[in-house]
Amino acid sequence: MRQENIWDVDAAQRYDTPGSGMFAPEVLGPTVDRLTQLAGDGAALEFAIGTGRVAVPLAGRGVPVTGIELSHPMVEQLRTKADEATIPVIIGDMATTVAPGKYNLVYLVYNTISNLLTQAEQVECFRNAARHLTPGGRFVIELWVPELRKLPPGQTATVWQSDPGYIGLDTYDVLRQQVVSHHFRFDETMQARLFRSPHRYIWPAELDLMAQLAGFELETRHADWAGAAFTAESRSHVSVYRIPPTQ
Repeated sequence: MRQENIWDVDAAQRYDTPGSGMFAPEVLGPTVDRLTQLAGDGAALEFAIGTGRVAVPLAGRGVPVTGIELSHPMVEQLRTKADEATIPVIIGDMATTVAPGKYNLVYLVYNTISNLLTQAEQVECFRNAARHLTPGGRFVIELWVPELRKLPPGQTATVWQSDPGYIGLDTYDVLRQQVVSHHFRFDETMQARLFRSPHRYIWPAELDLMAQLAGFELETRHADWAGAAFTAESRSHVSVYRIPPTQ
């Protein structure tokens, strides 16, 4: 499953769920609030900008936003909301593609760094963020904590969400530190629709080492965008890494 094949026209058209899911105000609002604060009076670069879920409201707050995105269909969906002059987008992968200019903030939200399927690519993503930042600039990552405690010995799959009309389950390859997320959506008929996406999961300590290799320091880590404390029971985290200011 190649990322450019996963995020095709059908996926792009189904991605936006205005007012619900990841687009719900209680989810999106704190994200945009925190990123606005971190950007300050500078520009922001979003890795894997997608359909502009975060970039569009962030630009609406007056933050200049540029994006990098691998999927042409996702960018086409973004263009129904904002033109190239408002939110420029460079087509390419987030580990190696370079956008023009320097930024106060680079951000990567909603677990998307895990779409890079090798440790080497994930390390390169940190290095790519670093090359775009001004001294003192920040790289923000939102990422889930691997839930291997829910995986009994000998079992390779866990159901992580079950709602009317929807089941989400993950299948694990613990040797390669990879997981495939399966999203089943169904109604009263006998048919179900399946969407799958592969990921390489990353432990917080491993993420911190990747940051160190790229010249970052961990500034803060919280359980969510609103600043809740990160604990052993947290299911995800928002980690802010900073390039040290020049002396």
